[in-house]
Amino acid sequence: MASSVYSVSQINKYIKNMFLSDYLLSNLQVKGEISNLKYHSSGHIYFTLKDEKGAIKCVMFSSYRQGLKFVLKEGMQVTVTGSVEVYERDGTYQIYVKAVKEEGLGDLFERFEKLKEKLMEAGMFDASYKRPIPKFVKRLGVITAPTGAAVRDIIDVSKRRNPGIEIILFPAIVQGDDAPASIAAGLEALPQYGVDVIICGRGGGSMEDLWGFNDESVAEAIFNCPVPVISAVGHETDFTIADFVSDLRAPTPSAAAELAVCDVNALLSELRNKKEILNRDIKHKLNNLRQTSAHMSELLLKLSPAARLKQRKDTLLLLKERLNRSMDTKLTRYRHRMELVAERMHGLSPLLKLSGGYAYVAGPSGKAVKSVDDVSLKDTLKINVTDGIITAEVTDMEHSGE
Repeated sequence: MASSVYSVSQINKYIKNMFLSDYLLSNLQVKGEISNLKYHSSGHIYFTLKDEKGAIKCVMFSSYRQGLKFVLKEGMQVTVTGSVEVYERDGTYQIYVKAVKEEGLGDLFERFEKLKEKLMEAGMFDASYKRPIPKFVKRLGVITAPTGAAVRDIIDVSKRRNPGIEIILFPAIVQGDDAPASIAAGLEALPQYGVDVIICGRGGGSMEDLWGFNDESVAEAIFNCPVPVISAVGHETDFTIADFVSDLRAPTPSAAAELAVCDVNALLSELRNKKEILNRDIKHKLNNLRQTSAHMSELLLKLSPAARLKQRKDTLLLLKERLNRSMDTKLTRYRHRMELVAERMHGLSPLLKLSGGYAYVAGPSGKAVKSVDDVSLKDTLKINVTDGIITAEVTDMEHSGE
């Protein structure tokens, strides 16, 4: 007789019903350490509960999360209350948690806190030891697994920001017992290749997955590294000892590349903008200087000895012209007055009268004879006529009234 053939969904449903019918699995309490914790955007909480020999997945739906009085953390020891059921679609079983009771810190978390406190007291987290990240990195060192999302993200982001960047990858073991020695070896090796900065990290994971970056030897290697180190371990909410020792922490490997590599296009755009501003400022400054120079040249011409001499010369020429005009005016006026006087004197001139038939008679003393009484008999007289002098002797005198 042939055996029956069942579908996958039938088997999963059958197993689910088996779990539901088991009284022990429907309401139980399980104690363990939280790992792979994830607060989902939907409000649900996903995590793994583990002990030294095993692990089981857990989910706490948002409706039960409201009764949670504290925040779950990686490494926390808790006791959960709930039921073990099968997720029929995937054929997996997990604890559907209804309540969580805090029991204390897990072993890994205790070790993490102790090492953190030790290194802090040693001063390895002190800000005074943090070195600045070079602004223009030419050669980038990367310590991570040679495959996976982390190395691809770092390379893609770095090349996008600066196509000319040189990347030297140290293919490290980033998980497991061999991880600390491999990471420390990379931190010792890469500076010998002349890298400007080192990105040390990996993708996200549980506390166990990231434990290689919580090792004291890795912390010492980062602290003693001669070039700046950027840690990029896990996701934004993950913290490791490497994050505290490093010169800079990046929330993700992609963010580490953003922090380490200068964006050439943004830099060129900024340079173009600054060039335009500089050219505009230079033109404005030159125009101001030209105007100032022209003004100073005009002022210098006005105040220079040659300009002042020219001004004085022009003034002298103007005064000379005024003086000449004044002299000409006065000469014209005096000439006119002289002509009037000359005309008047001409009318009174003895010569003019002599030419009219009159004569000028001078006595022996040379004085004009105006009266009969001015001469005596036998006196010699000089009679001036138009064309000469006549000498005469007085022989007789007669008054006009006699």
